[in-house]
Amino acid sequence: MHFTKDHEWVRLEGDIATVGITKHAADALGDVVFVETPEAGKAVAKGDSFAVVESVKAASDVYAPVAGEVIEGNAALAGAPETVNADPEGEGWFAKIKVSDAAATEGLMDRAAYDQYLGSL
Repeated sequence: MHFTKDHEWVRLEGDIATVGITKHAADALGDVVFVETPEAGKAVAKGDSFAVVESVKAASDVYAPVAGEVIEGNAALAGAPETVNADPEGEGWFAKIKVSDAAATEGLMDRAAYDQYLGSL
């Protein structure tokens, strides 16, 4: 699993990246009440806003940590947005992206580096 400074995570399996927000981000948002995930077929560039998460505190864009084509948005979140709080780095994923670059995770942090980054905030 890899992480961004914007608190997204990505798990790469072959050329498919599963993407979501970190536990830190979910905790900072508070109770998630709405999630808008991307439609299959949407092309995204690394750093593009591709999803929205709303909580009782704020609405936030979610940025693509990798470039590629969305092959699936997590439709289950529409009816159960609280899944993002309950399991942000598991069942609370936002999208699966077929990556367009084999070096997709270069420049992203591993868990240890992300934890160190969180300590510096």
